[in-house]
Amino acid sequence: MTVKTKAYIALAIVCVFWGTTYLALRVGVEHFPPFLFSGIRQFSAGVLLFAAMAVFGKLEKLSFRDIRRQALPGILLITLGNGIIGWAEMYIPSGLAALIVCIMPIYIVIFNLISGKEQKRFNFKTIAGFVLGCVGIVLIFKDNLGDLGKPEYLWGVLASFAACFFWAIGSIYIKSNTFTTSAYSNAAIQFTSGGIGCFVFSLIFDDFTKLDSITPESLWALLYLTLVGSLLAYMSYLYAIEHLPIVVVSTYAYVNPVIAILLGVAILNEKITWITVLALATTLYGVYLINSGYRTAPLKTKSLEGE
Repeated sequence: MTVKTKAYIALAIVCVFWGTTYLALRVGVEHFPPFLFSGIRQFSAGVLLFAAMAVFGKLEKLSFRDIRRQALPGILLITLGNGIIGWAEMYIPSGLAALIVCIMPIYIVIFNLISGKEQKRFNFKTIAGFVLGCVGIVLIFKDNLGDLGKPEYLWGVLASFAACFFWAIGSIYIKSNTFTTSAYSNAAIQFTSGGIGCFVFSLIFDDFTKLDSITPESLWALLYLTLVGSLLAYMSYLYAIEHLPIVVVSTYAYVNPVIAILLGVAILNEKITWITVLALATTLYGVYLINSGYRTAPLKTKSLEGE
């Protein structure tokens, strides 16, 4: 099996399992302070990964520079990305949070164009795919215009857009730098640093009275997100982003909402209308256009992405 094949398998894992994490996160933060929830999840994943590396003899000596270089994406991706999404899901449906994350590829394209380091020109198919992704978000908001008048709902929406922005910045940082440490060490440092960042945010933003009403469902969600959402899916994401163009990897953000919305409807009874279905169809077709257009776009200059 080639490295690129493994990378696409890793991307498939990200697409499927990260789609389920929006539901698990929504269940978890319903009765658990959100930043504390994310902090425990990510810090535990980091400790477990360090422990596994020690058991299998993969633990390597890390310098302060190594730790600092991985702590930054840990804060961007995990604290400011995943942690803020967890907070936002106290106020907005899990499917809507996943749909907002659809704009992450748009951020990446804009950043690449501004930097002037785009490796491939974006042809009509690629541009049309991104436009369709934006149209999908507009369609889903059509069903929620009235809710935007609620302060908590509006803050949840704005926080989700901000989290998506920070995730895009962190992804570009990882792709545009070369690290001497292993992917396992990188992930472990990112988990622990991101988890610590969530603990700091927890002291500022969390309502600890919710600790009196923690349910078994929240604890099961915490366990699932630690083992599957963090260890399995996040490490798959790091592998995919290392071996595939970042624009291709970022299309997972179009697949996740499909899974998140369907699970939200089936398990949490979140509403779905014909407009939601149209939004789903639009984003799926956008995935096809982005991938098809990117594969056929001509080479231009050296990119942040690599091959």
